[in-house]
Amino acid sequence: MKTRLITFLILFLSFGFVKAERLLVEAENFNHKGGWVVDQQFMDLMGSPYLMAHGLGKPVSDAMTQVVFPGKGTYYVYVRTYNWTSPWKKGEGPGKFRLSVNKKMLPTVLGVEGETWIWQSAGKVNINNTEITLGLHDLTGFNGRCDALYFTTEEDDVPPFAVNELSVFRRELLHFPATPPSAGTYDLVVVGAGVAGISAAVSAARLGCKVALIHDRPVLGGNNSSEIRVHLGGRIEAGAYKELGNLQKEFGPIRGGNAQPGDFYEDEKKYQIVANEENITLFANFRAIAVEMDADKIKSVTAKHIESGDEKKFTAPLFSDCTGDGTVGYLAGADFAVGRESKAEFGEETAPDVADKMTMGSSVQWYSVDEKKSIGFPYFNYGVRFTAASCEKVTMGEWTWETGMNYDQINDFERIRDYGLMVVFSNWSYLKNELKENDLYKNRKLGWVAYVAGKRESRRLLGDYILKEDDLKKYVVHEDGTAATTWTIDLHYPDPKNTANFPGEEFKSIAKHKPIYPYPIPYRCLYSRNVDNLFMAGRNISVTHVALGTVRVMRTTGMMGEVVGMAASLCKKYKETPRGIYRRHLSDLKDLMKSGVGKKGLPNNQKYNEGETLKSLPIIR
Repeated sequence: MKTRLITFLILFLSFGFVKAERLLVEAENFNHKGGWVVDQQFMDLMGSPYLMAHGLGKPVSDAMTQVVFPGKGTYYVYVRTYNWTSPWKKGEGPGKFRLSVNKKMLPTVLGVEGETWIWQSAGKVNINNTEITLGLHDLTGFNGRCDALYFTTEEDDVPPFAVNELSVFRRELLHFPATPPSAGTYDLVVVGAGVAGISAAVSAARLGCKVALIHDRPVLGGNNSSEIRVHLGGRIEAGAYKELGNLQKEFGPIRGGNAQPGDFYEDEKKYQIVANEENITLFANFRAIAVEMDADKIKSVTAKHIESGDEKKFTAPLFSDCTGDGTVGYLAGADFAVGRESKAEFGEETAPDVADKMTMGSSVQWYSVDEKKSIGFPYFNYGVRFTAASCEKVTMGEWTWETGMNYDQINDFERIRDYGLMVVFSNWSYLKNELKENDLYKNRKLGWVAYVAGKRESRRLLGDYILKEDDLKKYVVHEDGTAATTWTIDLHYPDPKNTANFPGEEFKSIAKHKPIYPYPIPYRCLYSRNVDNLFMAGRNISVTHVALGTVRVMRTTGMMGEVVGMAASLCKKYKETPRGIYRRHLSDLKDLMKSGVGKKGLPNNQKYNEGETLKSLPIIR
């Protein structure tokens, strides 16, 4: 009997039935981020937010955290990371960093191999005390990135690479509950706290709705935040409903300009207008990841915290997608469009002859500062080569630094953002290190480079009406007209000069403008045609690619949000759907638009960048 037991134990050990000790640590969950930043922009694609060493060529301070190992022993270490310049240059990339365990640096340099997100082996460590301090030590300041750390006592126990399998693996090791806890029940859940989402939430709250406002960054404002730094565009106090836009006077920044110092964008003012509304509960740093449907209605939205990973479920009779990407609508199965329609589809003369997937691009803005003395910059050449003829001899880059027009602004978005970083660093390196006549640049350093890209276009959710070019140019006014769009039909295209130097990989754009008369956006463009309780406000409303050229600027999207908040209050009052407001309560909505929800008597001191509009109605022949 004793011999049989020994034989069984030998077989048990030989075939790996002894369970390995395992520990998964999410980098974005580190206690102290140091100089690393949390990047959540691509978590839908690669499965998670991550930490990034965005140091503009100067190594950032270490990220540190304390963890408790499940037991003592020898652990094999794997780090999920990405050699981010690999689409343009094979071989070692610039995003180098190392891992420390109890302040002992492991020898492996991480972030420099592979062509996609991989689990890179970092070697092995002996754990003699289960309470351990981990550190991420940046070596370059050039956007090394770390998603997660995995420790296992079983050699070759590499976590899954596929995102779906990895998601299951994460949930198991991090002990996430099968069902997320409830964040409460609301009258309206607004997802996305850019200018449109803030406006929708405040408008609905002031009209008596209990609102949850979900936003996936620590600061509010979207493209008008200090993280992206795009000025507000479009006019308020235009069209039939001149009280719309008063909210912009309450929280819009006073100063204008793109790519300006962070305080220009007054993040605190945006936060305060939300915090001061007792009917709004703000959930900052939460990203919508799933929806639960009940027939053609959204029953709930699940959102995940971008640092802790905690999930919450939000329940409401009404939802508003203000994400820009139409994320909630997409998850709910809403009809949507991407790219450019053909001329024939809507009779648009500005549209191409043949439909395609081209969109307006995303901008990684930047500026430099004068240090009054010579200052260096590391040599940076990872596949995008500049010359005296092709370099951009500038000290800042704003909206014209635009990438990804020929790529998918959803599925290729990390590549699009990374190319934006690539060209900024590569061009600056050339100006600093190789341009012969560089007196303008030798005393300057990069002062700020965005890592959150400013996106113009992706999905457009389709409503009961799709706004098109003829509506705007021929001034075809509909009975359900709401806020006036005043910006030109402003469409962006690759800059031909940039194309000549970087064919297919342009990073500069030009804009073509067609002025319009202030045009009231139909209410039917602000709710989904096939998801019965879904509103939308922002650049993801129901328009063609051409019509998007005017409605996408932020003062205009803010007024859309106000209208959505008003309509939501009527839905609550009459127990209606968004479509039901159009069919049975349009006069009530018009009354609310005439009154507005903003404070009265505030000056319109934000008249910068209002755009060119026609001075009189067009003559139709």
